[in-house]
Amino acid sequence: MGSLIYTAIIGLVIGAVAKFVMPGTQGGGILVTMLLGIVGSFVATFVGQAAGWYPPGASAGFIASVIGAIAVLWVYGKFFRKGA
Repeated sequence: MGSLIYTAIIGLVIGAVAKFVMPGTQGGGILVTMLLGIVGSFVATFVGQAAGWYPPGASAGFIASVIGAIAVLWVYGKFFRKGA
């Protein structure tokens, strides 16, 4: 249970940093921000392992997770933009 709470808190921090860095207003509340950070970390880990940057079983670091979250936020904005 502790690791789940830890993952949620880290995901919230990563998502908040990604939303702060990404220009514009993204909307979404605390839950969306948390999920954004968690998904961004998974994306960064997957890409890093596929590219050979991380060994199998290793996870992405903080900066790579923020970059992954920014990429997820950008894709989300392209597909679910208001008024488009």
